[in-house]
Amino acid sequence: MDKLHNMSDKEITRLQVMTQLGEKRITQRIAAGQLGISTRQVKRLWRKYQEQGADGLINKSRGKPSHNRLTVEVKQRVLDLILDRYRDFGPTLACEKLREVHGLQISDESVRKIMLAEGLWKHRRKRKPRVFQMRERRACFGELVQIDGSDHDWFEGRSPRCTLLVFVDDATGKLVELWFVPHESFFGYCEAARHYFERYGKPGAFYSDKHGVFHLNNPKVTPGDGLTDFGRAMQELGIQIICANTPQAKGRVERANQTLQDRLTKELRLRGISTPEEANQWLPEFMESYNQRFATQPRSRLDFHSPLAPTEQLDRILCRKSTRFLSKNLTFQYFKTIYQIHVNRPSYAMRKAQVTVLENAQGQVTVLYKNHPIPFEVYYQQAKQSEVVSAKSVDFELRNAACAHKPAPDHPWRNYPSPLPSQQNDPIQGDILTLSN
Repeated sequence: MDKLHNMSDKEITRLQVMTQLGEKRITQRIAAGQLGISTRQVKRLWRKYQEQGADGLINKSRGKPSHNRLTVEVKQRVLDLILDRYRDFGPTLACEKLREVHGLQISDESVRKIMLAEGLWKHRRKRKPRVFQMRERRACFGELVQIDGSDHDWFEGRSPRCTLLVFVDDATGKLVELWFVPHESFFGYCEAARHYFERYGKPGAFYSDKHGVFHLNNPKVTPGDGLTDFGRAMQELGIQIICANTPQAKGRVERANQTLQDRLTKELRLRGISTPEEANQWLPEFMESYNQRFATQPRSRLDFHSPLAPTEQLDRILCRKSTRFLSKNLTFQYFKTIYQIHVNRPSYAMRKAQVTVLENAQGQVTVLYKNHPIPFEVYYQQAKQSEVVSAKSVDFELRNAACAHKPAPDHPWRNYPSPLPSQQNDPIQGDILTLSN
């Protein structure tokens, strides 16, 4: 009676080659070439085929549990840790934490299977990718740096929602600067850029989106030289600003934002960091760990950064800078405020003189005349009125609008007498509902 064999395609191919070898139609060297194995391995298979027939070519481990399988105790411990601390982690990040924190040497695929079995992870549906023109990485470190702001609930309710400014090197994918700010603004990017310049030097170019910090979205109604404050500052430092038309064009920093929104948020939770100030102090340690895992080697060993020149004073460059002309009374107006200049020389000598007004992040104003500061005082300041905000800052302004205005201590609302407890539910005298016929 014929015996039924359960064989794989690889084993069926071996059986055919052994049959040809038994009929002396091929040699052992030719059989080894057809099977992609050594001649010694062919001799071993031929010996088993002669002794056991087709059964000798079947894998003896089929149907038996693997020797490398995880024990029930290890699986249970991994599951308990995931349910306790890493419930919302992805399989790859959870596997890293199990290795680093708990010393469990387990593969990410095993973690994925455990999470799938418990319903903690679902198969992701792959969307049809859109085709974009490929742009090769720059060759040198510091040749091009992609910058962007990621608005996210980084502290998961432990602190107000804020924005993370991300600087990514294009050649290596390395995080060169991370900085938490309330929202994307000129001074926020200036502070992050200052840290980057002091750490690495000046890059060749910044690659950004068309946020109002980098690009004049309506140049027809914007006076001046056609540059934003950040663009003017980078021009003084010799750094080019390149604005992308689509998010896909600067996909390296966009993908880094997605990774950070997953990994950084969970790292902040595990370390008990609940404020942007604490996070900014710890971010260099996170960047070092991140770069060791994800950064790549550039094609060229040349560092494209250039050092800051002694004449490049960042305090006078990374600030708002405007030009004003003095009136006959030696006054000028800047942001709804009139300033009076004080000089020791005759007043007619300074009439219509050009001065430069510098404003830093704290709102402190400095007036320069021929690159030298001159004394001044506030002559008149207009009451605060409505201000124009950028499109990306609208959400931040709306979130803070409720707590932006507080009544003065002597406001009539605060002095309004509260009703007595016995009168709180009484009808109001003179109300139309209480009038009698």
